[in-house]
Amino acid sequence: MSKLRVAVGVVSIAAVATFGVAACGGKKSVGGSGGGEINVTMTSFPDYVDPQLSYTLEGWEVLWNTYIPLLTYKHQKGDPGTDVVPGLAKDMPDISPDGKTYKLTLRPNMKYSDGTPIKASDFTYAIKRLFKADSGGSVFYEGIIGAKDFADGKSDTISGIKTDDATGDITISLENPNGTFNNILGLMFAAPVPQTTPLDKDATNSPPPSSGPFVITKVDAPNTLTLERNPQFKTVKDAGATEVTDAQVDKIIVTQNKNNSAQVTGVQQNTIDYMTDPPDADRLPEIKAKYASRFRMEDSINTYYFWMNTQKAPFNDLKVRQAINYAIDPEALNRVFGGRLRPTQQILPPGMPGHDEYKLYAGPDMAKAKALIAEANPADKDITVWTDDEPDRKRIGEYYHDLLTQLGFNATLKVISGDTYFQTIGNESTPDLDTGFADWFQDFPHPDDFFRPLLNGENILPTNGNNFSRVKIPELDAKQNELLQKQLTDDVRKQYAEMDKAYMEQAVWAPYGNEQYTTFLSERMDFDKSYRHLLFNQDYTSFALK
Repeated sequence: MSKLRVAVGVVSIAAVATFGVAACGGKKSVGGSGGGEINVTMTSFPDYVDPQLSYTLEGWEVLWNTYIPLLTYKHQKGDPGTDVVPGLAKDMPDISPDGKTYKLTLRPNMKYSDGTPIKASDFTYAIKRLFKADSGGSVFYEGIIGAKDFADGKSDTISGIKTDDATGDITISLENPNGTFNNILGLMFAAPVPQTTPLDKDATNSPPPSSGPFVITKVDAPNTLTLERNPQFKTVKDAGATEVTDAQVDKIIVTQNKNNSAQVTGVQQNTIDYMTDPPDADRLPEIKAKYASRFRMEDSINTYYFWMNTQKAPFNDLKVRQAINYAIDPEALNRVFGGRLRPTQQILPPGMPGHDEYKLYAGPDMAKAKALIAEANPADKDITVWTDDEPDRKRIGEYYHDLLTQLGFNATLKVISGDTYFQTIGNESTPDLDTGFADWFQDFPHPDDFFRPLLNGENILPTNGNNFSRVKIPELDAKQNELLQKQLTDDVRKQYAEMDKAYMEQAVWAPYGNEQYTTFLSERMDFDKSYRHLLFNQDYTSFALK
């Protein structure tokens, strides 16, 4: 997923929507300990407040503890948190010997936050929503038999999913074995939702009732949203979902705040309890020195890069793309991040299976870059450079704009709102999509996640695309499909490493860094209880007041 990531369409919401919680709930603090209300800030609002559509770090941080899939990920820090465990399903899937059939059973007697029973067929409905609402996450589920026919309007059903609401049985049939299928069953894309949820529309205004420890009770996008304890979550716990943890606070108010420095001051003064984004570089030394008891650096598995539209001039010329890679100065970009950026020139980040460090473009070497541009002699030197308005991203865009200008291009910097950035550049109808900022945070710990959504030619989509460079290399697409059917052995990891290098020999991106994240909490918070999850950022169930 991107730091702010692709989804379905640009959200434009002005009205405030308030939603009822369970009609037959108990006290507000059902199921957990602690209590109280906390304030969280984000520089950019979630792209969507909808489990089938959200595809940003901000969105997933909110939704992970709101919508529970059949499988889920352990609520633990570090590598243990990447383990897939049963969620709404009783057990891990029974997988056929050929790896094509998955059988699960829904836990009985569970209810959504509004009291509606959770049914096996709600899983089918969630997968249907992915395709009918044009979700960027649909790419992971296209291998289900019948999914493509359903997406293309050739069928009213997905033939590869069979459910029985009476028994809770769910059978999923795949066209081919998929070594990542347990992982993608654990993503919110596949979380069951009531069938009253709009099938083909964004539900941000009125999010579906929840199955997790929190329920979203108010949304005023892109300004604020409110989460409260889900009074029906007890039915999920009573059904045996022990791997999903209880909330420790009663209410979380999430607010968009574009002023990073003001967020830092708010946490210092205890009016903000947690800021999602790292402090700006100019505030970081002060925070490290004065607030060590409530600030820490965090591991994160991600890659920051510049995309280049390989289907139009001048970036349809390999020499131009290579020139960009030679010209970039990772240390200059590291300064933008206050020293939190590890330099890289490759796709897979450290910590991702298949990562094997290499460097194809020794530099920064402006002389080499200018020589390549001279050889290419592009006829079209007018370039639009895209980035968003988050402070770090804006400065990255300014750096890249200046670099392109030094290389002789007529570059125009286009800065747009962070909460709509990835929807905009993921829409092929957007004009002047030449090059710009992007990042990718792992969805799950498998290298396919850094190739299939971002670089597979089949995923050049009219809307909600993540393949911003519009890369289509048939032999590497075929290699992706071949490796997906295999278990992640040492040999397969090596082949992913080789594929990484093969893509970068074509200079499909200009990668420059892997970001280290942060946690900064107010004095009101129990710092030792909180932790950052490797997939979903902060675990809101770990938040507790002292």
